Amino acid sequence: NRTGDFPADTSRNFGFGARRDSLAGMPHFKTNSFDGRFPVARLEFEDEKFPGEVALTAFNPFIPLNDRDSSIPVAMFEIAFTNPTDAPITYSAVGVVGHGLHPPTKARRVNRKGTTGVKVMTDEPDTSSPDYAEIVLATDSADTSRQVHLYRGHWFDALEVYWKDLNRPGPFAPRDYGTSDTAGGMGRNRDSSLVAAHLTVAPGATETVRFALCWYTPNFRKYWITPVWHFRQPSAAVGQWKNWYATEWTGAETIAAEVLARWDELRDETIKFRDAVYSSTLPLPVIDAAAANLSILKSPTTLRLEDGTFYGWEGCHPNAGSCEGSCTHVWNYQQALPFLYPALERSMREADYKYNLNPAGGLRFRLSLPLGTNYETERPCADGQFGNILKLYRDWKLSGDVEWLKRLWPAAKRSIEYAWSADNPDRWDPEQTGVLWGRQHHTLDMELFGPNSWLTGFYLGALKAAAEMAEVLGEADTAVLYRGIYERGRAWVDQNLFNGEHFVQEIDLSDRSILTPFIHGEKSAGVLGDTVEQLYWSSEHKELKYQLGGACLIDQALGQWHAELYGLGDVLDREKVATSLKAVYAHNFVRLGDIYNPCRVFGLDDEEGTVIATWPDESKKPAVPVPYAQETMHGMEYAFGQMLMAHGMVAEGTKVTAGVRDRYDGAKRNPWNEIECGSNYARSMASWGAMVMLSGFSFDAARGHIGFAPRLQSDGAFASFWSGANAYGTVEIGNGRLRLALLGGGLDLKSLGLPPLGGPAGPAKLNGRSVSVDAGDGVALFAGLELKSGDTLELALPSLDLLDLPDLVSL
Repeated sequence: NRTGDFPADTSRNFGFGARRDSLAGMPHFKTNSFDGRFPVARLEFEDEKFPGEVALTAFNPFIPLNDRDSSIPVAMFEIAFTNPTDAPITYSAVGVVGHGLHPPTKARRVNRKGTTGVKVMTDEPDTSSPDYAEIVLATDSADTSRQVHLYRGHWFDALEVYWKDLNRPGPFAPRDYGTSDTAGGMGRNRDSSLVAAHLTVAPGATETVRFALCWYTPNFRKYWITPVWHFRQPSAAVGQWKNWYATEWTGAETIAAEVLARWDELRDETIKFRDAVYSSTLPLPVIDAAAANLSILKSPTTLRLEDGTFYGWEGCHPNAGSCEGSCTHVWNYQQALPFLYPALERSMREADYKYNLNPAGGLRFRLSLPLGTNYETERPCADGQFGNILKLYRDWKLSGDVEWLKRLWPAAKRSIEYAWSADNPDRWDPEQTGVLWGRQHHTLDMELFGPNSWLTGFYLGALKAAAEMAEVLGEADTAVLYRGIYERGRAWVDQNLFNGEHFVQEIDLSDRSILTPFIHGEKSAGVLGDTVEQLYWSSEHKELKYQLGGACLIDQALGQWHAELYGLGDVLDREKVATSLKAVYAHNFVRLGDIYNPCRVFGLDDEEGTVIATWPDESKKPAVPVPYAQETMHGMEYAFGQMLMAHGMVAEGTKVTAGVRDRYDGAKRNPWNEIECGSNYARSMASWGAMVMLSGFSFDAARGHIGFAPRLQSDGAFASFWSGANAYGTVEIGNGRLRLALLGGGLDLKSLGLPPLGGPAGPAKLNGRSVSVDAGDGVALFAGLELKSGDTLELALPSLDLLDLPDLVSL
């Protein structure tokens, strides 16, 4: 396979046939099977003409809680050969790497103990240049051959000679021109290098060779100018810093040497995680959605800044990031990072509250790079502002670190009180009513004017979470203030925004004066030149634009989704939320070919999806409604599906989830690239929330608590992966017991939440030895069990009955 060379010249683009350097024109195995369970892919190849069986396993280290090893810039390949004949056979596996870095390039051999390969690098003497880069392809095989350069010629000479060399018995003859091909291939470097591993396999035996493809681009350049869209590239860099991994490793060779030396450990830990996730007795579409979208964390959508801070675009273009700044309202949805790499998620809170909060307490929704270079182009958005409070609450409960919470609390408190601050030009809630009234920017890229359950739900959730955090930090008066505002707001929403079927926006679309307080305010980000009145008033229709009105909105109870996941309890009336969810399912979950969609098209024809907004009562639909109304944004669909599950509609929630994944089945679309505003879109990591929601996973590390209350069963039992609270593992419930296995991290367990029981729990055993347990109402109390990786805790659960829960088979 050839990697690292993706030119854009027309001679190798559409209209010229398949890319020949992908080896599309070479003979192939007749058939192969593909097992793609992220983060591991396995391909098995078959052909009656080939004297043996071949399997390739490809992966990248993905180990929960271990952000260091999971950040290694490497792709790892194992190629296993099985000899079914009665005589020894010598097999060769060959890796070819193209010189696709910034030209010109140079290459040389790599010779270290246990590491043999080739290194391709930019011909740039200054290693601090943003254009400096290295790629190393290496193996730890004992018998190897290499070509620093493939044959250098014209036309198709390199591939012609390569094929002959490949089919000639024995090792490859060495070739090293010593210089780069600066004049080759229409003025660009078209060199390639190869590394071959040779091994003799005895009859009936299987042997494996290993290759590591490592990269090292130590210096990151800010190649865009804020706030211009990212696919416009400026002529000069406006900032530069080191990639985090360049502070941990000194080059691609050191990466290759470490990976090959620690191969078994990195492989086993990664596969252990994969197997734990896929051993869950959850519906397959749910597991598929949760695991597949973890690939986003390994895509160019994300990076780590020099100090280790985690940063993300919304998605990515082919050669640039799409929508900068760890956008708060998009990253609100993802749930993978906080539960799998909680330290990295906490770094996002730290960066926002340190660098992104304006003097009045408004949280800009895009983080400017380099860190500390603040700008005022992006106004605070209501969902991002208050979503960050909810995420702070989640991250504190996952870590149990009160000192960390104490450090961030002053900034978080300012951001809460921005709602009623006199310095808030958007006049969200100046009278502390608990309802958002003013100009509310949001993730659909415009502003709502007037109360709605979607954004006010975020506000209410933030108030409730902040009240609890204030109490923990000894601010009783602050807690009383926040809780009082929350109670007033919840009561008002309950009485005024529910129409009997779903929640709506309260607004008189014909009232132009609604805009008056904001006429001289800031312009909307992303819409240049228009004043507030020009943007939001339609003279032709005599009404406000871009509002919800009587919409049945997919996210109308999104604040409750956050509360449900984090153990915050009900934020909105539970019965009204359940009714509204049924309405969304009835009106918004549709055959996508049956609706008109003037927006972006993410589904077609018989494909099913949940559109963002519908108007069951057409008279309540604005002439120019909220943008994206007819789209299907995958992260919103996942969150909605999980809310259905939380309210007892597990089959419906599974169907909503399957509607997304059926679109990404590998035949129609890439199953590891869910799109929205670019590829590998961050919002899709909302899918991980189903692992939390269906297991009923509760957590409070400060109290030493975790718990499980499954929402479905399989033949009277339940099993799931869980992560967070400084540890991860699996849980099995059924057959009269609960079995908790730790696969990584450590856990100081004092309280274990249990599903409803018909009697007291116990006895308990840790690694087969009895331990003391005090069984209370739905909880088992311990005197502080110090659990570590590899430990197993078993607890007897007499009279446990999961059979009244939905059955996996029926889903």
